[in-house]
Amino acid sequence: MFGTVAHVRVMPGHEQALISLMEEWNRERRPKVKGALAGYLFRSEKEPDQMIMVAVFQDRDSYYANAADPEQDRWYRRLREHLAEDPTWEDGEIIAQD
Repeated sequence: MFGTVAHVRVMPGHEQALISLMEEWNRERRPKVKGALAGYLFRSEKEPDQMIMVAVFQDRDSYYANAADPEQDRWYRRLREHLAEDPTWEDGEIIAQD
C-alpha cells in the first residue's frame, strides 16, 4: 500500500468546510478512484487549527494516477481555499499495519 500524510493549517472559521470536503471526497470521489482505500482527517490536540490528512491507496501507481487526475486537482484547489498556507506532504509506502 501507498499513501500520503498532509499537515494543513485551517483558516479561522473554515474547519467545517474542510471537514465537508473530506466527507465529499470519501463519499463521491473515492468510489471512482481506482485503488483508493481510505481517507482520514485528524485535528491536532496541541494546535486546534492544525489538521492532518491521511490518504491510503492500494499501491504507488494508483496514488500517483489520482495525483495527476485533473478532477483531483480541482478538488484540491477547493480545499486550498480553506487553508492558511500550503500543506506539507509526506508520501510513502505503508510498510506495516494493524
